[in-house]
Amino acid sequence: MAVIGFIGLGNMGFPMACRLKEAGHEVRCFDVSAGSMERAHDAGLHPRTSVDEAVAGAEVVITMLPSGRHVLDVLAARALPFAPGALVIDCSTIDVASCATFHESLQAKGLATLDAPVSGGVGGAAAGTLTIMAGGTDAAFARALELLRAMGKNIIHAGAAGAGQAAKICNNMLAGISMLAVSEALYLAKRLGLDAKKFFEIASTSSGQCWALTSYAPEPGLVPSAPANRGYEGGFASELMLKDLRLAEQAAVASHSPALLGAAAASVYAMHCAAGRGRLDFSSIIQMLGAAQPAHP
Repeated sequence: MAVIGFIGLGNMGFPMACRLKEAGHEVRCFDVSAGSMERAHDAGLHPRTSVDEAVAGAEVVITMLPSGRHVLDVLAARALPFAPGALVIDCSTIDVASCATFHESLQAKGLATLDAPVSGGVGGAAAGTLTIMAGGTDAAFARALELLRAMGKNIIHAGAAGAGQAAKICNNMLAGISMLAVSEALYLAKRLGLDAKKFFEIASTSSGQCWALTSYAPEPGLVPSAPANRGYEGGFASELMLKDLRLAEQAAVASHSPALLGAAAASVYAMHCAAGRGRLDFSSIIQMLGAAQPAHP
């Protein structure tokens, strides 16, 4: 069993750290939130008073942080007491440039690195069913595989350093576009007098079938497990979808790749978040079309 330093105990990081603890690993953790640290203690993790203390002596260090700036501030901009040859896994979703700096700066210190962003939401993190897409060397991936399996179900080595982040932003761009398309189709169907459940029955077995419709439908009453049935609470926040769509936009510009629908989806999600719905699940984008109840005040 490994000694793990885990940095970042937010909505995703905390259940991921708990999965590692349940697998028998010693998880030394840190978060800037006092409430998160208290919750970690109650869950049987091992809170430390600083990043340095969490990292010291750890064979593996895992980060789950809000942005590339946070990842680099924590891992690259300070002299941390890493164990020689430690493996550092960043599970955050960050921009491509920051990901490259993460790998380069830590490898220069003799550390093994892996970018391993995740998909599956808070529920997937708690259940250990996340999809984890990893970028790095074969050796780093082999070292990480057992730990990744403790946190996820579908573990994919996407390729060399940075490939995990590339896969994540492309996937989330597709999810954001798909959710907006499904919302528009459902709204149009209702405006044309179709019953939403009848249209769902037809589209989910026809050429319009997609995950955003059949597994995560934005209209209440269609998919029982979808956040639409809980007032769009929980799940994957619209503000996080906007963040990922903007990361995809940045990558598209840098790689001279057209992403017209991605840019359009980002614009709609920006309006949605500006209207005060940023913390609602990203399927609440249907509210921009007037097809669902108003957002919570």
